[in-house]
Amino acid sequence: MMQIGIDSFAAAISDPATGLTLRPVERMQHLLEEIELADKIGLDVFGIGEHHRAEFLDSAPAVILAAAAARTKNIRLTSAVTVLSAADPVRVFQEFATLDLISHGRAEIVAGRGSFVESYPLFGLRLEDYDELFAEKLDLLLAIREHTRVRWSGKHRAPLTGQAVYPRPLQDPLPIWVGVGGTPSSFIRAGTLGLPLMVAIIGGEPKRFRPLIDAYREAGRRAGHPAEKLTVGLPRHRLSRRHHRASRRRLLSGIRAHLHRDRQGTWLAADDPGTVRRGTRAHRRAAHRRCRNGCGENTV
Repeated sequence: MMQIGIDSFAAAISDPATGLTLRPVERMQHLLEEIELADKIGLDVFGIGEHHRAEFLDSAPAVILAAAAARTKNIRLTSAVTVLSAADPVRVFQEFATLDLISHGRAEIVAGRGSFVESYPLFGLRLEDYDELFAEKLDLLLAIREHTRVRWSGKHRAPLTGQAVYPRPLQDPLPIWVGVGGTPSSFIRAGTLGLPLMVAIIGGEPKRFRPLIDAYREAGRRAGHPAEKLTVGLPRHRLSRRHHRASRRRLLSGIRAHLHRDRQGTWLAADDPGTVRRGTRAHRRAAHRRCRNGCGENTV
């Protein structure tokens, strides 16, 4: 069954056509109204990203989603993504279990490593531990989902010696997806664990991800997981307007403005710490290619 929804990063940037920038309080109200409208028109899911940057208001996605839960009835509410490498899995589970109770069983988590890296120094973590942090914390998050009382130990967090984690969600199990970029091992890990996969196309054409998705499904099959568990989500940028050329020009001008503003920012290509780049031309070219067919909020 196909589901269609929207992801938002709660961008608080200027409109390139008018120069207008909404105040954060106004932008947040608009975002909640957008989620409410998405629910009314019958979309399946709305996701909120996580960034720790001036141009985005989504540093606490669970809080935004909880506010949306009180205004909606049917739409599923998910992170897009939770930067699990830089978070405490106990707290992540508690926040989304609480969201699940508020929303009467509509919460989901997409756990990933993030394509920007500002959260690592912000929370006192080393970028060199990028993948190790994620693998260890995903293991703990899944253990908490499976058991109320958890016995667990790892390298990057104090052990749990039977402590109970509350509250428990309404859904059992609480849906947890793995968000990936373009690293083959990330796809294989998700398949081996039997977790649904959310593929973030940071750059390039969707068709190049087909072999990676095939590898994910093969890893899941080899691990003994049924095919119906190996669900794949594919966010794409999209702007739908009557006049294609005018809308394309407007979107591209906004993307160029954003990339110009962010050219000194650090980001990760293909969720791999070996590909840290600073505002490269390749990043700008990839963004331009993604918008050949129009783009806007991500459509899942």
